[in-house]
Amino acid sequence: MTPASVSVVVVSRGRPDALAHCLSGIAQLDYPNFEVVVVADAAGIIAAQAREHADHLKLIRFDQANISAARNLGIAASAGDIVAFIDDDAVPEPTWLSYLCAPFGQPEVGATGGFVRGRNGISFQWKAQAVDHTGQTISLQIDETRATILHPTPERAIKTEGTNMAVRRDILAELGGFDPAFRFYLDETDLNMRLAQAGWATALVPLAEVHHGYLGSDQRSAERAPKDLVQLGASVAVFLKKYCPSEQHPHVWRRVVREQRNRALRHMMHGRLEPRDVRKLMQGLSKGYKEGGARSNTRMTSLPRAAQGFHSFPKCFEGGALLLSGRYAKRNTLRRKAALHVKGGTRVTIFIYSYTALFHKVRFHPGGYWEHTGGVFGRSDRVQKLFTLATFKRRVISETSRISAQRGL
Repeated sequence: MTPASVSVVVVSRGRPDALAHCLSGIAQLDYPNFEVVVVADAAGIIAAQAREHADHLKLIRFDQANISAARNLGIAASAGDIVAFIDDDAVPEPTWLSYLCAPFGQPEVGATGGFVRGRNGISFQWKAQAVDHTGQTISLQIDETRATILHPTPERAIKTEGTNMAVRRDILAELGGFDPAFRFYLDETDLNMRLAQAGWATALVPLAEVHHGYLGSDQRSAERAPKDLVQLGASVAVFLKKYCPSEQHPHVWRRVVREQRNRALRHMMHGRLEPRDVRKLMQGLSKGYKEGGARSNTRMTSLPRAAQGFHSFPKCFEGGALLLSGRYAKRNTLRRKAALHVKGGTRVTIFIYSYTALFHKVRFHPGGYWEHTGGVFGRSDRVQKLFTLATFKRRVISETSRISAQRGL
């Protein structure tokens, strides 16, 4: 059976270096039939044009602070049967699309979502969740070794994250894509609610992983401290108008205010915000809520078919997967060797370990290979013990087993 064609949409604004890094990871996907659509500001377009395979990218210039409108431009340019989304500050595992798109073989599945790892490359930012009519998320327990198809109920929709999700293009087009009233925050949640109202099932796919850097933006600093809560407040107001009975609005809004104040205070305690910053943020939150309440409901119209045909991305990495390992003292030699194999079209993972109990970290190196660092005795998964007695060889074997399915080893 021929895999479905997939359009990968990447939206970028103000982060050209991150976009280039993301595109390096996308180039290593093992999926046989995908195209790449980049919606970016001028700096992002220049960064994309500098990539080796720039001629195989669909590039759309857009420089407004509205992620929903940007994604809709990407959908309109997408010619694949499925549209997958990833953020510019994220990098996919090589098997990402293969896992993410497999459930679409079931006709009731309209969307899929994967798991998202955080900055250290090991801990998860997001796993399986549902969301209710107030925007409140609920954790779900699912089998983390296979895809699980979940059906919406009157009480909940199935939550997906914009940095790791896919939807059938025909469904997206019919629904009108993302609602531009959600310029930032709750944009994909709104889509989840509309998919639920239309009766589509969503498959959550744990092994479809991306690594999310959570880089700084207009809305938050690199340390995740909020810079501006106006659009967050506006999106909450728009969401409540669409899905929540009016008599519940005051209660939900008080909860949001409490959560955002506590969030700001935590960052203030860590020295990332000043007291005056907290006051300004809370004022902006209230201002946004009033602004969002005054926004008229968007009339969602179907999106057009792509003007261009499917623009298949070339198979750049046909040399298979290679694993290298060595001690910390040999790190530079290992990195040079890894970079050479990457240039030859091989996906490379290197383990660089010291005889310490340092916590493990994973990153997609600028050289184009996956790098695992830490101590032989340290923990990788954060539920492990702080110190585990092991040999170098046994540690490499256990870590290889932990990531082999996602890395295609």
